[in-house]
Amino acid sequence: MPHCENCGSFVTAEYVRVFAPEELDRPRVCPNCDDKVRDGADVREARATRHS
Repeated sequence: MPHCENCGSFVTAEYVRVFAPEELDRPRVCPNCDDKVRDGADVREARATRHS
């Protein structure tokens, strides 16, 4: 089962296939991450928290 490198949350294999770079088997961030977000091909610090 794949997990997010940043927060450790479970992600589906389909999510990894779409959002992780081809050379990685885990995404660098996921929708559950409060502190980082995807920004195109990069990852950046979140400007605001996304969860309440």
